[in-house]
Amino acid sequence: VQLQASGGGLVQAGGSLRLSCAFSEHIPALVGWFRQAPGKEREFVSAFRRGTSATYYANSVKGRFTISRDRAKNTVYLQMNSLKPDDTAVYTCAARPVFVVTYTDGAQYKYWGQGTQVTVSS
Repeated sequence: VQLQASGGGLVQAGGSLRLSCAFSEHIPALVGWFRQAPGKEREFVSAFRRGTSATYYANSVKGRFTISRDRAKNTVYLQMNSLKPDDTAVYTCAARPVFVVTYTDGAQYKYWGQGTQVTVSS
């Protein structure tokens, strides 16, 4: 499985961006978004469970970010609204073929895309 993340950029605080994670085949059972800011550990942002369409969010983004999928395009999106400077990071999508309850743990994911930079200016 190959996945390609895109959609990052520079935006002012309060603005929006939509990240895309395009898959080379059907969307795997679990897709996650992670981010890593300079000097910080990688952190979980959001996840999507294909079988139930359940969505999961880190507390820091809940209510501002929305994860969704487009089956026809084999793509998972991360809509990011009300962006804050603290959201600045490299965002990466990841996937695994089977859902796990430990979806916040990046070590559980088998496939990783390249990162896309999101910069939020104050």
